Amino acid sequence: MNERTIALVTGANKGIGYEIAAGLGALGWSVGVGARDDQRRSAAVEKLRAAGIDAFAVPLDVTDDASATAAARLIDEQAGRLDVLVNNAAIAGDMPQEPTRIDPATIHTVVDTNVIGVIRVTNAMLPLLRRSAAPRIVNMSSSVGSLTRQSGPAAEQTAGPVSAAYAPSKTFLNAVTLQYARELSGTNILINTGCPGYVATDLNGFRGVRTPEQGAAIAINLATLPDDGPTGQFFDDAGAVPW
Repeated sequence: MNERTIALVTGANKGIGYEIAAGLGALGWSVGVGARDDQRRSAAVEKLRAAGIDAFAVPLDVTDDASATAAARLIDEQAGRLDVLVNNAAIAGDMPQEPTRIDPATIHTVVDTNVIGVIRVTNAMLPLLRRSAAPRIVNMSSSVGSLTRQSGPAAEQTAGPVSAAYAPSKTFLNAVTLQYARELSGTNILINTGCPGYVATDLNGFRGVRTPEQGAAIAINLATLPDDGPTGQFFDDAGAVPW
């Protein structure tokens, strides 16, 4: 069994996910690069290894049950356990997303990746996480999923554009995370959501004001929480984010 801390980051072939993998790898961890695109996944692993990181490829489509099961089997064979799962893979969906104009199929597609995909991968990995001495689950959310910020007086500055798919998917993810925390209460598994801030990635057309490396910081922080750390909470770099 590998004595290094073993982590899996979904959507790790680019952007924030890649930087999360790089940051965790810099700690001396062994990091699984979860991604569905073979070429991008291989290129990311090669780049991480060139930087001295113990990275390994994990073929993973978060929207596919068989893929999640196969990914868990691969990690079991290679490491025998999983210490940290970072559910980072997400999509924005087709625009515009005004609720009066959106195609319901767009909502279905976004939720399948951003919420059901997290449930699918988390449940596949839980048997491996339960073998860890200090298991951590980090769900990458967004402050646009905060109902408080969406309904506040400055919602137009703090909650992004009107969105009937992406923003609600993050609200849904936050709620699901709370339910996991309730069920896993009393175990040593800590599960939290993190907001990376407005990061320039292809998800937003590179309009963000933060770098992917800056966006990765909250995930690395939550992945390395001490045993008495929080669970079932929502954070960004400044601290707790209101639900």
